[in-house]
Amino acid sequence: MAKGKSTALHGPATPATAVLDAAGVSYVARPYAHDPSSSSYGLEAAEALGVEPERVFKTLVIDLGGEGSAKLCVAVVPVSGSLDLKAAAAAFGAKKAAMADRGAAERRTGYVLGGISPLGQRQPSPTAIDASALEHESILVSGGRRGFDIELSPADLVRLTKASVVRLRSA
Repeated sequence: MAKGKSTALHGPATPATAVLDAAGVSYVARPYAHDPSSSSYGLEAAEALGVEPERVFKTLVIDLGGEGSAKLCVAVVPVSGSLDLKAAAAAFGAKKAAMADRGAAERRTGYVLGGISPLGQRQPSPTAIDASALEHESILVSGGRRGFDIELSPADLVRLTKASVVRLRSA
């Protein structure tokens, strides 16, 4: 994979590409024309980029907090499946997990829904990545805005996010 750089080819740098550039990590910028009426950002990306959905991963912000308190974490799973909330809770040592409120997720990460990247978040959160990521030489995750994915080695993503690797997707 060639080392990516922020160029006019994929628009201005995002916090995600800045992290990759600063770390000297090889990646490929994969922009595509985003359709605002799309109901599934990840599946839209897979189709637009001609990539198997098993290689495109979505970044989900989950809440492990109890009554009145939020403990936000990040789960990265393939767009071809769903997040198993029980498995996610267990991965972070919690009893239960729920999807985080959209506003809380956007404030925490600094990204808009559909463009949340596991990299370069405003306030980094504990992260877990589905073990299926390691089955691929490269995977795609959001590059920090809708219509822009980044292709990189799953090992680099794990290292840069300090993620645990566990089974997170529903069977």
